[in-house]
Amino acid sequence: MTDRRDGMHYAPKGKPNRVVGPGEFKFAAIGLDHGHIYGMCNGLIEAGAELVTVYDPDPAKVERFVAAFPGTKVARSEQEIFQDPAIRLVAGACIPSQRGALGLRVQDHGKHFFVDKPAFTTLGQLELARAKVAETGLKWGIYYSERLHVECAVFAGQLVEEGAIGRVVQVIGTGPHRANPAGRPAWFFDPKQTGGILCDIGSHQIEQFLAYTGARDAKVLHSKVGNYRFRDYPGFEDFGDATLAADNGATFYFRVDWLTPDGLGTWGDGRTIILGTDRYIELRKYIDIARDASGDHLYLVNHEGERHFHCAGKVGYPYFGQFILDILNGTETAMTQEYAFKAAELSLEAQRRAMRIETTG
Repeated sequence: MTDRRDGMHYAPKGKPNRVVGPGEFKFAAIGLDHGHIYGMCNGLIEAGAELVTVYDPDPAKVERFVAAFPGTKVARSEQEIFQDPAIRLVAGACIPSQRGALGLRVQDHGKHFFVDKPAFTTLGQLELARAKVAETGLKWGIYYSERLHVECAVFAGQLVEEGAIGRVVQVIGTGPHRANPAGRPAWFFDPKQTGGILCDIGSHQIEQFLAYTGARDAKVLHSKVGNYRFRDYPGFEDFGDATLAADNGATFYFRVDWLTPDGLGTWGDGRTIILGTDRYIELRKYIDIARDASGDHLYLVNHEGERHFHCAGKVGYPYFGQFILDILNGTETAMTQEYAFKAAELSLEAQRRAMRIETTG
């Protein structure tokens, strides 16, 4: 279920890279409100996990899901999934404001949780999740897809880790998205249900900043939000940006918006620039405008010259297999729990501190 023009239903598929055998790791899906659930399930299945059951109160959503994942059993309730001892993990992409509570229910029944971003819409939800993880020892994975499910972004992390650009000094991120208002549910326009633009799509950007800089923490120096185009939806935010400084001295600026024009060949021209002390990297994730309609382009400039890498189909998506093995082995290879929560915390803080721009005209 991949649609290059619609980010809500953009679900990447990669090459299978199984880390477990048939039947060794079973999971279920609860909450189909956002199309990211398809990408989440694709990634887990490609890593060898078996999708066995799905539940959502909307039969139409369930019907579409089962068509995409034939053979998946339809549960009559959440409890039916919770009471199945064979299911180790529940993946969820319900309405963002409901995700924290779903995770608490999942972990109360002894299962690990994998949730779409934003995992939380309030700091209170995050603190409850931290307490629940500490209580249960279970994992609360978060699907930061704009790094985890983009091959050039994965490759950039490998280059940074190898020291290919020296020490990372600054990251600049842009996360434009196409709004498609006619195809969006009502909750999409309600910041109480989405958390706001910096909490929602801004969380992708902040997670990448932490990943590429190796920072453990950061301060939000400035943030702002506004609604420039969608005046029919009071309270909606179609633009946001923020500046952060990390505990290791790296800095960050990012911009996110719902203003992608219809003429672009994909849902958003997402880019990242990673500046090192010796070299820099630029990512053109989903399109190289007016040149190449495909995505996954990485540009590296170093002292020897300029290089272009087209990463599509060459790097893979290691997070999913690592996450499964972390669950089985009690390790934290894919992403530490504190890191996953820290990215969420900083996005919530950026949203909380944001100055709202009063637009006119």
